[in-house]
Amino acid sequence: MQALKAVWTVPALILTAFVLLGNVVRIAGATSQETPEPGFRWKDGAEVYAKVCAFCHEAKVGPTIRGRGLAPAYVTFIVRHGNRAMPSFRAAEIDDESLAKVAEYVSNAAANQ
Repeated sequence: MQALKAVWTVPALILTAFVLLGNVVRIAGATSQETPEPGFRWKDGAEVYAKVCAFCHEAKVGPTIRGRGLAPAYVTFIVRHGNRAMPSFRAAEIDDESLAKVAEYVSNAAANQ
């Protein structure tokens, strides 16, 4: 029985290390992202996408979302509520005006734009 415990201990330790490392990287990435000043306004949806969404969606961490003709209402819903690995973003993280801009941009953008 002791050998059985040892066999399961190594994979459990490796899995735990990956989870902890992933959380450290996620926290470090979150703190290094640009935080707009109060009253700041994004120029347009393309700028919001480049500064907020592209971090995952252009690096193939998340799925390609441009060029798919996703409805702005769908994009807005997924951003606010999350979906699988996609975290939800509160209004404090992306305001309604910026979300509307980026949802419209994603809906109309070509895949290679």
